[in-house]
Amino acid sequence: MRFGIAILPEYRWQDAAPRWRRAEEYGFDHAWTYDHLTWSGLQDSPWYGTTPTLTAAALVTSTIKLGTFVTSPNFRHPLALTRDILAIDDVSDGRFLCGIGAGGSLDATIQGGPDLTPRHKQDRYQEFVQLLDTLLTTDGVDFKGEYFETRNARTLPGCVQQPRVPFILAGNGPRSLRFAARHGDGWMTTGGAGDDLDSWFASVADLSHRLDDLLEGRHLDRYLSLDSRVYALSSPAAFEDSVGRAAALGFTDVITHWPRTEGVYAGSETVLEQIATDVVPRLRWAARGTDRVCDA
Repeated sequence: MRFGIAILPEYRWQDAAPRWRRAEEYGFDHAWTYDHLTWSGLQDSPWYGTTPTLTAAALVTSTIKLGTFVTSPNFRHPLALTRDILAIDDVSDGRFLCGIGAGGSLDATIQGGPDLTPRHKQDRYQEFVQLLDTLLTTDGVDFKGEYFETRNARTLPGCVQQPRVPFILAGNGPRSLRFAARHGDGWMTTGGAGDDLDSWFASVADLSHRLDDLLEGRHLDRYLSLDSRVYALSSPAAFEDSVGRAAALGFTDVITHWPRTEGVYAGSETVLEQIATDVVPRLRWAARGTDRVCDA
């Protein structure tokens, strides 16, 4: 099991930088930030750009992987995003993870444009991912699709990670699961419906089993956002319980959120430190012991 943490892009850099440094010092495997123009519940709060934030985070860390949680076609064009990805992957020396999803509704029309149906959002998302893949692996791309176009798009020098940065594709619906199984280097989910933790994990189990059927034996790393129903950092016991449930369902990676002072993901940095310095190392050790028994 690998452990990740999301740091919302809401802090001035003098306050954000220590959080990114501590995420690495705490031993998290990857750290993420949201890629939105605004986010539900925090429209009146400060909010900073994703790609500059990740570039700055790359400069104050050296080993932790850094990712978008998640980028989408809502306000990005694949060619412009390609340039940002090339820069972050270069500055971080190959530590960038590209989380991609179809996009929510809040920032979908903030710059104008039509309010797409779920089917059309999925069409646009798949075109976006496939063009982004081509741009990150090919120089001089001519493309004209339903939603995006490029004309002799030059994309040198290419990614540090070859053939390109990993795509962690988000999805809960049938089409997005099929697409992730076919095109993703990893799959990310926030789970399905559920009013409490048990019913939510039941929905996660259903999604994971459906992905198993689609993969037909292919391995795909699986990332679960733990905080969709209950904040996993509310206590060490809550975190350990959620991680155990995720591991039992075959997830390779879990992601929680840096505690905020109030509102969504409100919590204590003291609890975060306790989990990072006690619970996570113990869970890693237990997992290694299980691996050794299985190998024997």
